[in-house]
Amino acid sequence: MKFVFALPHMLRLKAMMQPWEAEVTGADQTRMARRADELGYDMIAVPEHFVIPAEHVELSGPHYLSSTVAQAYLAGATQRIRLNSCITVLPLQNPIVLAKALATADWMSSGRMMVTFGVGWLEREFELLGVPFKERGRIADEYLAAIVELWTSEQPTFEGRYVSFNDVAFEPKPVQRPHLPIWIGGDADAAMRRAAKFASGWWSFLTPPEKIAERIDFIKSQPEYDGRPFEVVHGMGTNRVGEGHVAQDDPNGRPGMSAAEIVDRLGWLSEQGVTVSSVPIPAVRDTEQYLDYAQWVIEEIKPQVP
Repeated sequence: MKFVFALPHMLRLKAMMQPWEAEVTGADQTRMARRADELGYDMIAVPEHFVIPAEHVELSGPHYLSSTVAQAYLAGATQRIRLNSCITVLPLQNPIVLAKALATADWMSSGRMMVTFGVGWLEREFELLGVPFKERGRIADEYLAAIVELWTSEQPTFEGRYVSFNDVAFEPKPVQRPHLPIWIGGDADAAMRRAAKFASGWWSFLTPPEKIAERIDFIKSQPEYDGRPFEVVHGMGTNRVGEGHVAQDDPNGRPGMSAAEIVDRLGWLSEQGVTVSSVPIPAVRDTEQYLDYAQWVIEEIKPQVP
């Protein structure tokens, strides 16, 4: 089982955030990312929104980073840990510019970048950025194909409804081959089919844990899935956040569980096909206590979970 280190103040989500986290600065996050790297965490993942409509601020909070920018910065501040997103809202990007940014960051970090793409759910955000919300799935599929073409072809050519290019050069290519890992976030059948075609991982959000194995089978049953190695992410506290960021109770993901309870739950998730997870942080006072608990997870929990 791989472990995600959740950096505080990546967002201010009412369902999960502790009050002190709002005071965590970028400098604090840099220090914490370096400590997570030293401790042996496998990944840091960065959420993304560009603007939050006022009517969503109560539940979603106003604070989100640009995922690729933050990933690149954190890669420069660390040595080993991998940098992912959760998620990068693909239809709201220019695919050529995004392909360049991710390839640049992978090149500069010696191959430590990853990306989890999603189609987004906040309709007003799409309106504000001039992107047709109802076409976001088709846009995402086309952008994905175009990005892969830029990353892998020596003479990239693509002709689509939303993006086209030919007679161009694109370097640097990502250090990782055939390209940096693409994961897909989301729970709908369309997301599953997108993962089967393009991805080497799936980040579940609203899928109940007892349905994860069934959804993995669905992905791997698609004709586009070619048997490639496939990661599945489900944090222990994921289902404490419902649709629209509404808080909901999940006794199996509550913060402050005993070591035995955590190990048992992670073992069960592994049996469902989960390969990457995280442990909810109990109530603490500050960054130092947060890091103390994060160290406890690595020293006491990780060795007991295959």
